Amino acid sequence: MMRSASDLSAVERDKGLWRQDLPGLGSIFLCAFVIVLPLIVRGNSFGHDFDFHLLSWMETARQWHEGVLYPHWLPSANYGAGEPRFIFYPPASWMLGALIGILTNWASTPIIFIFVSLFFSGVSLYYLARDWMPRDAATLAACVYAVNPYAIFSGYERSAYGELLAGAWMPLILLFALRRRSSIVPLALTVAATWLTNAPAAVMACYTLAAVSVAIAMAERRAWPLVRATIGGLLGLGLASFYLIPAAYERRWVQIARAIGPGMRVEDSFLFARGGEAFHVAVLRSASIVSVLLLAATMTALAIVWRRSRDSVEPTIRRVLAGSSLITVAVFFLLLRWSEPIWRIAPEMKFLQFPWRWLLLQSVVMAVLTGLAMKTLSAGTPHRQILRRRLAVLVCAALMAGAAVSAFYQSEDDDDTLAGQISAFSSGVGVEGTDEYTPQNADNSAIQRHLPPIRLLSSPQSDVVDSSSESNPNYLPDGSGLNGKITVDLWLSEHKVIRVATEMPGFAVLRLMDYPGWRVLLNASLQTARPQREDGLMVMPLPSGTSRIEVSWQKTQDEIWGRMTTLVSLFLLVPIAWIEQRRTPSVLR
Repeated sequence: MMRSASDLSAVERDKGLWRQDLPGLGSIFLCAFVIVLPLIVRGNSFGHDFDFHLLSWMETARQWHEGVLYPHWLPSANYGAGEPRFIFYPPASWMLGALIGILTNWASTPIIFIFVSLFFSGVSLYYLARDWMPRDAATLAACVYAVNPYAIFSGYERSAYGELLAGAWMPLILLFALRRRSSIVPLALTVAATWLTNAPAAVMACYTLAAVSVAIAMAERRAWPLVRATIGGLLGLGLASFYLIPAAYERRWVQIARAIGPGMRVEDSFLFARGGEAFHVAVLRSASIVSVLLLAATMTALAIVWRRSRDSVEPTIRRVLAGSSLITVAVFFLLLRWSEPIWRIAPEMKFLQFPWRWLLLQSVVMAVLTGLAMKTLSAGTPHRQILRRRLAVLVCAALMAGAAVSAFYQSEDDDDTLAGQISAFSSGVGVEGTDEYTPQNADNSAIQRHLPPIRLLSSPQSDVVDSSSESNPNYLPDGSGLNGKITVDLWLSEHKVIRVATEMPGFAVLRLMDYPGWRVLLNASLQTARPQREDGLMVMPLPSGTSRIEVSWQKTQDEIWGRMTTLVSLFLLVPIAWIEQRRTPSVLR
């Protein structure tokens, strides 16, 4: 099929634009590499959530080998009894980590993950900045974003890999919300990607999208920004519904409120707040220092642009500066205790847990304003001086990044090494469960360690320990066992088959948390009413003789509705994409 001359010229123009972008992309690549270089030399930084993400990656890889493409259950949690983590934690980060681990090794996975997150964060900021400044200034802004202290804090001290990866989407939310031309499809895809990466970041992105769109609509006195944000936002939610609907519906089945217990509440983490455990105080001090640094850098860049430009500021840049000022004021207010009513009233805001999560947005604003400031300072100056200034800024950013890396690096715990975690995973010992993913009416601290896969008991409440005396003690039979023969035919992550032979009726207690997502068959008969235990483990009444128990994960109704909503959203997206493609040949120009 022959292309027209206009099509060929458009293709050549796109190739030329990409060639011009290569130096900027190479600079971002180098900056991201510099940030992970200490990890390559010293080893991984074992931040607060390191264990959580490493286990998720390894479990995902194992279930892929078992043939489960989209896992729901994490078997290693609660010392082998499992938890429905993959239903509630967005899939992008644990799938990316699992893929990297399969292609490389688990020791390298966190380093590569951080590098990928920082690189793509810088790339997205680059294309946001390209709308308002030349390529060299946009490159500077992107490099500053890739090495900003909040990203290093998230990657090194917190090991918040999901939020770090979400940093790649936040600039694109602003990019497609601010563009004058139609950008419903890329906005919808970005909203969906954010929800599939990190839920707190997605909540912030949706609030940011709404606020920016309202501000633009009021400033320009036209409804299109609101229409675009509404359609794009709803389509984005629809595209992510295969994850969102089950996560939202099944919250009633778990103790999700435990995610915002003492020390994890917004009111415990305002700027330089005092009190609480020493660990919490140390983290809050680091976050508060990062907050001050980002806000100070933002205000400095903002003052430079306003002072040097004054009346010569372009209308578009003037709107950017006004919006940046409003975002900075809003973020600063949200970091203070006076904002507590907003956190209580605004939907889902309390589940952000920490006010300083808004620094993810503030770092975008800071980087853009840094690029604009350098553009302003370079106006009318010789090329060599421009290069010197930008080199000086990059050197300062590199020094700050080096200091941040040194401050935030977390050494390996002698009692919980990376090799030990991998060994524990391979041996099937299991780890402590996540409180907010514990099924309702269950006490996950009462689950004993080193339990056998199945026990035969005379009573459904036998062999339960008092968790108030010791959390998750080692298993010691209490003498209430029932004689019988147990044969485990299959024990996979989401499918288990056991045969039991007993001389008298009794109860089988599986090392498995009971959850509505399980489909349980006893001798091919569906079992829906089962006795409940304090520790939440699954109990099966057994008749005398031989019984076959099969437990498998079933597609719940909410999961089916979620997948259908995603499919409908995809069908709606196609005609909109076709219309926008005809009007705008390239979304990045």
